[in-house]
Amino acid sequence: MIQDIEPYHLDNQYHPAPPSPDSFAMYYEDHAVLAKRTEEEIGFPRFRELERLNDDIYADAVYLFSVNEDRYYLVREINREPLSEFTMENTEIFRRAVPRHRAFAGITGYQLYNWYKNRRYCGRCGSLMKPSAKERMMRCGACGNMEYPKICPAVIVGVTDGDRLLMSKYAGRAYKNYALIAGFTEIGETVEQTVAREVMEEVGLKVKNIRYYKSQPWAFTDTLLLGFYCDLDGSDAIRLDENELAVAEWFSREAIPEPVSQESLTNEMILRFKNGGI
Repeated sequence: MIQDIEPYHLDNQYHPAPPSPDSFAMYYEDHAVLAKRTEEEIGFPRFRELERLNDDIYADAVYLFSVNEDRYYLVREINREPLSEFTMENTEIFRRAVPRHRAFAGITGYQLYNWYKNRRYCGRCGSLMKPSAKERMMRCGACGNMEYPKICPAVIVGVTDGDRLLMSKYAGRAYKNYALIAGFTEIGETVEQTVAREVMEEVGLKVKNIRYYKSQPWAFTDTLLLGFYCDLDGSDAIRLDENELAVAEWFSREAIPEPVSQESLTNEMILRFKNGGI
């Protein structure tokens, strides 16, 4: 999956030391990142490659995290060389870009970029927020409001019926491949209750024997994904929520389409069932 970057390790502890010329400078605009993309790999600019046109780049940088010995920083506004080898690339490249440890750093940095961008002003009184020097937190100097990074829990559900797996396709989304039932946890419910509710809402099926499989940080949507398998309880007749899904159908193990990539928890769960791992 996208976070499996061994032997590299992402250290997300907040160590706000100043960047060095060899530190990575992560620059984002909406859904794009400044990167150098070749057929072999993806790369990010180092501070020494941007400093000539950006006098304040070291002073304005925000520490993000480290990957082994490399330190990554968020930079807010930069000037770029007109013919630079670094260009703005859609963040979707992180799904399949190599090396994987750099792709994971890129999408994790994107999650923090969105958090800082959305926490510029206090949601309580509207005053300007300032970063804490001790931890990953934004504080309002006017009213004392404190904001920490928000992570949204969501479930991925493999509904099984013997040697069959329920698979679906989203309605109205760019992603057109088969997936599993999924949804966000609501206030006041456990993740197990989320599993049962989402399956009932999207396909009208009851489930039992809900069991946890594995989790995955999914920075594309600020989400912590929690994977579950469960068994069909009763009728297998599907009642489709067409606002959420374009199609939902049962597949035998041998008929399950091979996942097109291995970066997501969804695809790992599909492949695990297909190969008899559950």
